[in-house]
Amino acid sequence: MTFSLQPSLANEKVRLEPLLPSDFDALYAVASDPELWKQHPNQNRWQKPVFENFFKGAIESKGAFIIIDSQTGDVIGSTRLYDYNAKQNSILIGYTFFAKNRWGKGYNHATKTLMLDYLFEHISRVDFHIGAQNFRSQSSIEKLGAKKIDELEVAYYGEAPKLNFVYRILRNDWLKWREN
Repeated sequence: MTFSLQPSLANEKVRLEPLLPSDFDALYAVASDPELWKQHPNQNRWQKPVFENFFKGAIESKGAFIIIDSQTGDVIGSTRLYDYNAKQNSILIGYTFFAKNRWGKGYNHATKTLMLDYLFEHISRVDFHIGAQNFRSQSSIEKLGAKKIDELEVAYYGEAPKLNFVYRILRNDWLKWREN
C-alpha cells in the first residue's frame, strides 16, 4: 500500500474521506456550535469568517478529512494529517473536532485508532499538537498511549500562535498498546 496523506479509511464507527471544497456547508453546520471551541486554542472558530479561514487551510493542507458516522451517514467532524517528514519518518495529527452530540461516545477514539493503524503501516512516529487548555483532547490522546513530550507555540493557518502541548506515539509503543 502506498502512503497517502488523504486515504479513505473506515471502521464500524467512522468513515474518513478527503475533505473537499463542496463539504464546507455540511462541516460548518457542525462547527458553528460555539461549545465545540471552548477548549480549543481559537475559541471563535465557530464564527463563519474564522471558520472559512480554518477550512481554507484544511483544503490547502491536502491532508484534511471529513468525518462521517458509519451508521447514520451524518457529517460529525474533521481531522487532519500534516507536517509529514520523510527524513524523520514522522507526521502530525491535529485540527480535530467533533459534533457535541458525539462527545464521549467513542468517535474520537475510533477516528484516532483508524488513523494510527494506517499511519504505523508507513511511518514510525506520530505527534499531536493539542491546545494547552484542551483538557478533553489531552485526556483522550493519553488513553491511546500518547505521552506529552513538549510545549510550544503553534501558528495555525492565518491565526496567531497559541500554546500547545506536543504528544507522541511511537510505532512500537502503538503495537504494544494495540495488543492489550
